[in-house]
Amino acid sequence: MTDLLVTVLLPCLNEAETLATCVDKARRGLAELGVPGEVLVSDNGSTDGSPEIARAHGARVIHAPIRGYGGALMAGIEQARGKYVIMGDADDSYDLGNLGPFVEGLRQGHDVVMGNRFRGGIDPGAMPFLHRYLGNPVLSWLGRRLFGLPRVGDFHCGLRGFDRDRIQALGLRMPGMEFASELVVRAALAGYDIAEVPTRLRKDGRSRPPHLRTWRDGWRHLRFLLVFAPGKTLVAPGLLLGALGLAATAALETSPVSIGSVRFDLSALLYACLAVLVGLQLLLLGGCATVFGQSSGLSDGRPRRALTAFMRLEVLMLVGLLLAGAGLAGTAYAVSSWGAAGFGDLQPERILRIVMPSATAIAAGTVCLFSGLLASLLSRGEQAEAAPRPPLVAPRRPGDDEPADRTGDVREPAGRRR
Repeated sequence: MTDLLVTVLLPCLNEAETLATCVDKARRGLAELGVPGEVLVSDNGSTDGSPEIARAHGARVIHAPIRGYGGALMAGIEQARGKYVIMGDADDSYDLGNLGPFVEGLRQGHDVVMGNRFRGGIDPGAMPFLHRYLGNPVLSWLGRRLFGLPRVGDFHCGLRGFDRDRIQALGLRMPGMEFASELVVRAALAGYDIAEVPTRLRKDGRSRPPHLRTWRDGWRHLRFLLVFAPGKTLVAPGLLLGALGLAATAALETSPVSIGSVRFDLSALLYACLAVLVGLQLLLLGGCATVFGQSSGLSDGRPRRALTAFMRLEVLMLVGLLLAGAGLAGTAYAVSSWGAAGFGDLQPERILRIVMPSATAIAAGTVCLFSGLLASLLSRGEQAEAAPRPPLVAPRRPGDDEPADRTGDVREPAGRRR
């Protein structure tokens, strides 16, 4: 691997209309900065001659066998020759000729330097209305809240730079568009230094629709953010809802409760029992997500000892049996009361205050039992031998490794290398 400072990485899938412009801008930008660098095109199965165009304009081309935006980027990061990688789209929407702020931020020691299109400017027509005023602001706000990133204002900017070795150490694995979220989330959870610089977004130069699909890819980003933070999205809400439901159930089990002129009775008890079940289910789902994340390597790696201890099969079986036993005992008492009345009509207010909590306890116990089995299956990944990771780069083809020429011939001063 040559001693280069910067690799400009362009994931590519049928970008013949704009790829040459992007490669030329990136090479010119590196030359103007006077840094040794390369332009690397990670091709994702183009059929329009994009690889040949890239080579003709001085880029190095590799072939990424894993389909998807993330798959192309992971392959490119693995094969990048630069100490730093600056990734950008190959549709001519980002200012690849102005890489100075990213290079400077990385030289200053930041692990990740994000572009911010809202600070740098968005040209008319460059970003769809829903993306600009709903999708990006909402997802960026959610990312900041869930992962403590107050300085990241544009969570999904496609132009960003990072230290190659530091990012490789994170073990990124999302092959689709959610790779952009995964990179920022994992870097944040690992305590990496993340900075942001303004960058301008222009209308892309393609005549065809973009690869990005608004609702599909927006949901994939949202799903990733929610699942990657089960403590905040599932466990905490489940504990709160379950505690409120349990308190209301206890208060309403013996008699109605009046608050001012409002009287809560059997209908409120029914919803209180429902809140207990929903809260417990959220808690257990969060626990299963945590167990799966830890066993598969998708989580942040921080131990959640209390939760993982609770999610053990033996613990949940014990809890489930105790709850089901209590529910069955309440059911037996209700049946005996019915028998004492000759199995005739009973006072609904009295018997329902026994039946509803008893049925809830039986359901809660059953949920605990099966959640314990599920958690046990999910945790088997810790004991099984990890399957070998498929190669991120296809076998070398003629011309894959060497560009038509090199960009820059200045080496990074020794004092600035980390």
